[in-house]
Parts: sequence; C-alpha cells; structure tokens
Amino acid sequence: MTGLDSGAEPVAQEPQTGRQAHAGRRNFMRKVFFAGGATAVATMGGAGAWAALAADEPGATASADPSGTPTGTPSGAPTGGPGAGGPGNQSITEDFFGLTTDGKKIDDLFTVHSEGVATAPVIAAANAFLAGLSATQKSSTQFTVHSTEWRLWSNVDAYDRQGVSIADLSDEQQALGKALLKSALSADGLETTERIRRINQAAGEAIDNTDSFNEEAFYYTVLGTPSATEPWGFQFDGHHLVINYFVLGGQVVMSPCFWGSEPTEIDIDGTTVSVCKEEVKASLAFINSLTEAQRTVAIESTTKSNESMKAGAFADNTVQEYTGLRGNALTGSQKLKLLGIVEAFTGRAKADVAKARLAEVRAHLDDTYVTWTGGIADDSAFYVRVHSPVVWVEVDCQAPGPLAGAYGASQGSGATQMHVHSVIRTPNGNDYGKELLRQHYLTSPHHR
Repeated sequence: MTGLDSGAEPVAQEPQTGRQAHAGRRNFMRKVFFAGGATAVATMGGAGAWAALAADEPGATASADPSGTPTGTPSGAPTGGPGAGGPGNQSITEDFFGLTTDGKKIDDLFTVHSEGVATAPVIAAANAFLAGLSATQKSSTQFTVHSTEWRLWSNVDAYDRQGVSIADLSDEQQALGKALLKSALSADGLETTERIRRINQAAGEAIDNTDSFNEEAFYYTVLGTPSATEPWGFQFDGHHLVINYFVLGGQVVMSPCFWGSEPTEIDIDGTTVSVCKEEVKASLAFINSLTEAQRTVAIESTTKSNESMKAGAFADNTVQEYTGLRGNALTGSQKLKLLGIVEAFTGRAKADVAKARLAEVRAHLDDTYVTWTGGIADDSAFYVRVHSPVVWVEVDCQAPGPLAGAYGASQGSGATQMHVHSVIRTPNGNDYGKELLRQHYLTSPHHR
C-alpha cells in the first residue's frame, strides 16, 4: 500500500474473485475522502483523534501531528447523480456534518449512555465472521471505525464495493455472515434482506442479466474491532439494500439503512414473493387518516415525479428545511399512524434496538413534519418524507428502471409501487453513530 495506507503489513495475495478485482476505484475514493478530512479532525479535537482518523487500514500507522494532513485532492473523482451511484450534489471531499435544516447541527440531541441494548450476540457473531475469513479477505474487509468506508455505500447495482461479497465466501463463511445479520436484525429485518436478494436474482433471471442482478453481489465490511466497550460496527451493502450498524457499549445506531426493490413482488417457483410493502401500507394508512384540511398542508403535489428521494447514497450532508404537516397538529390516533411509518423501518432491528430508537422518535413527535407527493389511493405512486431532529424517513415510489422487463413494464414510464426506494437516517450528525463516536473520543479518559 502507498500514501495514506502506508504502514500496513503486506499480506500474501490470493486470487481475486467476484468484484474484488474492481476495488481499485473504491480504494481511490476512500483516499480522496481522506484528503478532505482536516475539518472533521478539528471538530473531534486533539492529536489522538487525528491519528485515529488517519489510520484507515488494519495495521496502518499515522502521525499524530495534524501538520501531516495530506494537501490537495486527486483529480478524477467519480461524479454523477444518484442514478449513476455517484456523489450527487456533494463533493466527494466533503467532511461529514449530517442532515440538517439549515446547515447547522443541533447539539445535545445524542449522548453516550447505556440504552440497555444487548450487544454481546452481535459482537460474538462479528468476531466469528472475521475469524472465518482468510488473511486476504480480512485485510479487504476490516477498516478502522473512523474509516470513510462508512460513507461509501450505494444502492446502485453497478457500484464497485469494498469488502467481501457473498459470492466470495465459502458455504461455511456465508453461514457466518448470515449469523452476523441474524444477530443484528429482527426476524422481519432478516426476512426483508433475504427477499430483496431473492427478488434481485429472480428479476435478473427474467431479463437474462444475472451478472448485474443476483443474490450474491452483497458485501460485508467491518469497521473497527468488535468490542463491548470500544466503538465499532459493520456494513452490508448491495443493490437496493444497505445496512449500517454502529455499536458503542449498550447503544446501537442502525442508520443509514436503504431498503428497496424492483419489482416489489414477483413469482418465484410458483410463489409470490413481495417486499417493501410494510412502509407503503403504513404511509397510505397515515395520509388517509388525515382530514381534508390536514392533507392540504401535508400534500405538496398530487403529481409524482419519477424520483423524489433527497437523502439517498452520497447525500450525507443534505440540507432540507421542515415542510408539510407538523406532528403537533395531529390527533393521538394520527400520531400512532405516523409512528407506524417509522416502525416499518425500526422494526427491522432487534426489539431492544427498535425500542430505544422509537423512544427517541416519540420524544420529538410534536416537532416531526410529514411531506407527501402523489396520490393517496391504495395503488397510487407516492413519495413521503418524515423529518424530525432525530429521524428522517423517505419512501419513494419510482419509475420502472433497468428491471422493468421483469414485470412487464417500460423503463422510464410513470412511477409505480412496483419500484420502491426507502431510507431511514439520523439527522444532526448521528448517522453511522458519528456523534456518539465524537463524544466517546472527547470524553473517554483513555483517549484524551
């Protein structure tokens, strides 16, 4: 390794498999992110934070002197909008600030404390998964907890990903990977991930393109070293499916998470397999619980464009003012239906993680805004955004895309419930648990 990765121990190379042969551009992107990281270091405080941030690979070393900050940014960084898997309207060198309403983060929303989450099972599962990898696989899969690898995810099929894919793993290693997901997700969450992958495979077969669309091009990375006291996490990343899972003691932040599918239902071996129906059903139940006067405030437009999502991949620093209907204008039963939209996402985590997350959301329910675009009939295409200081949810019915032929649609025609993208995020700097990470390094005596 060279440049910012200097200091890593050389590892004997094994034959590359799957998409690992295309990881060069991915590594370059991480280095470009690092070249713009000085501002983030200043907010974290101290030379110790700089050293931790600069070491991006297992075994890498870094100077504690911020004067060693790399200057200049390599040219040729990938660009393009969300459809191309690129950084959209953000520079790839932007430091992380998180979703905000005005570009300024609200302080004191998140604190380091135990929420009573049982993290021992996911720690054990992550350690078992890492132990089951070869030296080369582990070298390409494990990064420091500060790594920009957290932010380099995309829901696009053709995106070059880091880590090991399911296709790169033996049957035994695949079982260890699934055990890691099972330790972190609820039964519904695990089933949702499995169905997204199965539909991706079936749709690929239907259009005779399983090279791009299959159930094995989903990648694992581990950030940090699994620990009961130190921060760490993992990422599971592929087409229409991204899970970011951060752990610090008895706290878990499971965001950003992207859940989507095209189509949202398909026949597989004589059985109809469907996915992403919970968020669609919950969203329609909410909008139809409103009075006509409330809908006038909530609905921005009855016309749904092909794509409305604002905070998908490469949109970590989206600035979006509150719009739509405010939670304090809702009745008690309407508030429950609003929570139902969020629960469709939080319920994909283990029960204790979901409980802590919902408590956080409830505390800000009166300051939660809902914005709607599109129709409100059971089969209508729509977009909904739920936005508060502590949660951001988008459900976006999109136009038929590259898998349109799998369900008899025409690519680029009107938006449909057969192609859904959805995302859950934590505004004000706590996506990827970054605000908890910052506080941990500022307040822990052994990091001062």
